[in-house]
Amino acid sequence: MFMYYLNCFFIYSILGHVLETIISLITKNGFKSGFLYGWWTPVYGIGAITILFISKYLFKNLHMPRIWETVITFFVVAIVLSTLEALGGVLIEKIFNVVFWDYSSQRFYIGHYISLEMTIVWGISSIIFVYIIHPLLDKLIKKVPFWATILLTVLFLFDITKTFIDKK
Repeated sequence: MFMYYLNCFFIYSILGHVLETIISLITKNGFKSGFLYGWWTPVYGIGAITILFISKYLFKNLHMPRIWETVITFFVVAIVLSTLEALGGVLIEKIFNVVFWDYSSQRFYIGHYISLEMTIVWGISSIIFVYIIHPLLDKLIKKVPFWATILLTVLFLFDITKTFIDKK
C-alpha cells in the first residue's frame, strides 16, 4: 500500500507541475511551478494523497447518501487543502525567503496565502479529482514498476538535497 501512495505522490506531483506550467504558458505570466529543479511540485502530490485519505475515510464512515458525503467532502477537503497551501507558503517563505503566490489581490483573502476563491477552487477540484481524475489514473498508478518508483524516489531526494544546498 505504501508503494501505491508513493506512486500517487509522484504522478500527481508531476501532473500538478505540468498543469501549472501549461497555465503559465497560456497566461504568459512567467510563473515557475514549485521550488525544486525537477518536473514535480510536491504540494500537488501531498494534496492528492490528502484528498484520497479524507474522501476514503468520509465515504467509509459517514453512512449518508452519496450527495451529502460529497458535499461534506467538498468542505472538509477545501479547508484542509487551504490550510496545507497556507502552511506550504509560510514554510517556503521562511526557508527560501521567496513568496511563490500571493492572493492579496483577491477579494476574500486571508494573508497572502489563502483566499475564499481558491478554497472554493480546491473544493471543486477535489470532487473532480475523486470522481474523475483518480479513477482514470488508478490502474496506471498500480502498474508503475517497483524500479521506477525507486528511481523517482532517488531523483526526488537528490532534487530536494540540491535545492536546499543551492538556495541556502
